[in-house]
Amino acid sequence: MSSFVGRKNELAILNELLQRKTASFVVVKGRRRIGKSRLIEEFAKDHNYGVISGVPPCKGITAQHQRDEFAQQMARVFAMPVVSATDWSDLFWHLAQQTQKNRVIILLDEISWMGSKDPGFLGKLKNAWDLHFKKNPKLILVLCGSVSSWVEKNILSSTGFVGRIDLTLTLEELSLAECNQFWGAQKHQVSAYEKCKVLAVMGGVPRYLELMNSKHSAEQAIKQLCFLKEGFLFREFEQIFHDLFGRRKGAYQKILTCLIKHPQVSLPEIFALLGVPKSGVIAEYLNDLVMAGFVARDFTWSLKTGELSKLSHFRVSDNYVRFYLKYIAPNKANIERNAYADRSLTTLPGWDAIMALQFENLVLRNRAALCQLLRIEPSEIVYDNPYFQRNSMKQAGCQIDYMIHTRFNCVYVCEIKFSRLPVKAQVVDEVKQKIKALSLPRNFSYRPVLIHVNGVEDELVGTEFFAKIIDFGALLEQS
Repeated sequence: MSSFVGRKNELAILNELLQRKTASFVVVKGRRRIGKSRLIEEFAKDHNYGVISGVPPCKGITAQHQRDEFAQQMARVFAMPVVSATDWSDLFWHLAQQTQKNRVIILLDEISWMGSKDPGFLGKLKNAWDLHFKKNPKLILVLCGSVSSWVEKNILSSTGFVGRIDLTLTLEELSLAECNQFWGAQKHQVSAYEKCKVLAVMGGVPRYLELMNSKHSAEQAIKQLCFLKEGFLFREFEQIFHDLFGRRKGAYQKILTCLIKHPQVSLPEIFALLGVPKSGVIAEYLNDLVMAGFVARDFTWSLKTGELSKLSHFRVSDNYVRFYLKYIAPNKANIERNAYADRSLTTLPGWDAIMALQFENLVLRNRAALCQLLRIEPSEIVYDNPYFQRNSMKQAGCQIDYMIHTRFNCVYVCEIKFSRLPVKAQVVDEVKQKIKALSLPRNFSYRPVLIHVNGVEDELVGTEFFAKIIDFGALLEQS
């Protein structure tokens, strides 16, 4: 097993539970491969620990299969005979008998797989907690789930679990500084530009970064995982979407493909592009994708009042999913016949352009650390997001890569550039045009900010146009 990286804040929060004098009920959610069960394993490594996982959904898997697997795993974890698996109440009772004394941490992993086929599952789990589990004051019961929408609807928003859940953790991608540790002894030998190319494809997903060969160049590492038919990330998309969404995966993929072809579109535009009538089902699927961390819904806002607008755009925010749909899926047939085995990725059409778009997503994922570099306290921010302004009779259309609106009536207009060469001075005119179109209230100030990762030309610095020029690679070195 690889060494554990990051999650200091989450571990600190979990360790607080060890000081409690009552049993604890914990829910952990987040996308697949983000390290939910690995976090709990690290937390529980010095304690009596058991994990039981649900069976991935596939054709023919029933509630009885889930119960049978639960009984088998419980028998192995506690070195006990396999018990009857006809009813969840009996299974939970047997589990409670094995965990009624001393410190014990139990993880029920992929809880949505375990319980989605049986409408009585959650009610029986709630009863087991009330009647049995919580009687051991040193027990910590953890439910993990990758289908965040299912966890939210059926557990976190369920009246049956009100007042019972002591802690909810949503795991996000690792920070850039944490990601940097995956380069090990090579981290001081590899440039920030090269690291950002890898992260622009894989994001801060621990499982993906574990698979990266840190001794390879960025293009070699990406090719090995994405552009060879044996590559883990070549197969990953189909696997996670099948596991998360089962038979509905095609509908979710259709929405994502629409967002890839038409980035930053509104909900009515999505209906039109899909050729479907306005439907609560499509809106629900979009919400599922947002909750799963694959899609972001970016609201624009009023600079005058600071209030959110009803206008919003959807974009694919998960770097791997975006890269897969944009670049791997269209080349699937070529990859399966090993067409890229002896070919450099830099020769592929549009390679630099796609990496630049992926980098924008990476910056937005790390906006909190970016604000620290700008010395903007969270309490000072009215709102921050990609900003857009609709074209109308009164104003021109405008799109800002990322904008921060502070309570001091100041906006930071951030331009994001990713290039193999230092950024040229012509970017000044590009940003000036955006600011000219921006409808700023009369009492507002603006500060242009340039975010780069591979240097800027002296001529650009000499213009003194940007209030701040930020080397995004500095975030890799933050302690």
